Amino acid sequence: MVSIEKLVVQLRHKKQVATNLRKKAEKQLKQARSIERRSSSGLNSIDRKIESEREDVSDTSDILTRKTSQLQSIERLVVAAEERLTREKEIIEQAEQEIEFSENPEEKQNAEARLRSLNNHIQELISEIKSRQKTAKKISDDVSKFTDLKSKISSKIQKQSKSKPSLRETMTTSHKAAEKFVKNLERRTNAEESAKKALEKISKKFQELLANKRKAAKKAAAKRVAAAKKRTAAKKRPARKRPAKKRPARKRPAKKKSRR
Repeated sequence: MVSIEKLVVQLRHKKQVATNLRKKAEKQLKQARSIERRSSSGLNSIDRKIESEREDVSDTSDILTRKTSQLQSIERLVVAAEERLTREKEIIEQAEQEIEFSENPEEKQNAEARLRSLNNHIQELISEIKSRQKTAKKISDDVSKFTDLKSKISSKIQKQSKSKPSLRETMTTSHKAAEKFVKNLERRTNAEESAKKALEKISKKFQELLANKRKAAKKAAAKRVAAAKKRTAAKKRPARKRPAKKRPARKRPAKKKSRR
């Protein structure tokens, strides 16, 4: 009885240890799968970001190409206007000389009219050049802005691409660990189930022994009660009168006759 009770205690402890080990294996598996999911999610997120940022780079490149083309076109127009302005100034010098050396009022009048026309044209050219330079300055600022933006996006893509191998390695490592913990969990679960069955078996036997012991104790107690009742009943019965035994009369010694 004592050995079975001791065995029950041992098996309970063994089952508790097996349960703790199974829970530990479950926790390890859960952590490994959580890391694997986070790594996979991180990789997918990076891929989506890189794809989106590549589209942004493409859009920015298109804008840069268009802006650069506009800037180059305006710069050519400004150069052409400046060349015309230079020629117009040379013509003005000639007109001024013609006015100075004109031989009659009509020639002088024609030269002055031509000079006024030239001056008006020069003012138009100067205004055109200033306007185009202002536009060129704005477009040039846009080109700088989009160039910086493209550079920043490209840097982000490079930085995110560098983090992918680390995440991929983490995902692979955690996946292998999860496979290992799955097998470990299976062993721990089987060990716990085995300990549980052994404990149930010995506990059942132990309970049967306890039941038999209680039954035997109850039976013994009933016997003691019955015996006590018998003794009590016996004490309550009146004692039987037994006839007194006649004691034999003692013989007295005969008296000696006196001699006279």
